[in-house]
Amino acid sequence: MTDLDLLTQSLARNVKRWRTERGFTLDTLAARAGVSRGMLIQIEQARTNPSLGTVIKIADALGVSITTLLDYEQAPRVRIVPADQAVRLWHTDAGSYNRLLAGVEAPGPLEMWEWRLMPGESSDSDPHPAGTMELVHVTAGELTLLLDGAEYRVPQGASASFESNTAHTYANTGTVPMDMVMAVSVPPVRRESTPHAPSQAGPPEH
Repeated sequence: MTDLDLLTQSLARNVKRWRTERGFTLDTLAARAGVSRGMLIQIEQARTNPSLGTVIKIADALGVSITTLLDYEQAPRVRIVPADQAVRLWHTDAGSYNRLLAGVEAPGPLEMWEWRLMPGESSDSDPHPAGTMELVHVTAGELTLLLDGAEYRVPQGASASFESNTAHTYANTGTVPMDMVMAVSVPPVRRESTPHAPSQAGPPEH
């Protein structure tokens, strides 16, 4: 079984598990995540390999880290992730990529990423839930961050923090590769409440 097969099956198990844990129906999760019900069915049946954007939307809607969706076993108190087990979720032919280094639930999802953007390349991100915060630290080159129509330059050695509840773009407009480490903190999601059965009694008297 290939690494991709293992990831596909882990994603299938964990999406269904966390959807049940949250009390979400397929329709509820589809609406919250902005993906089709058919796509969720295919994911839960391990019949598709969704894009990174789709996985992020589902993780945000469930209020768990991407690591949690891709990991089958419960993490121990200290979990060491070897370098060769960091999951690469996006890449281009030119050499840009991101890797999910680690993630925990504390109490909401908290993830650490490694990014490389080659000159002239960029990656768009859909809005995350309100209250989601990102921290980036550039170790090489310069990051161009586009947020709310504004452009921010983060040079080598500098860091930036921002709330990522609007569409944003990470770009490399320079001439050398850009490397950064990014942490993402997402607020926890409450379990869907179960509607109460209607009372058989008449209306209260006033």
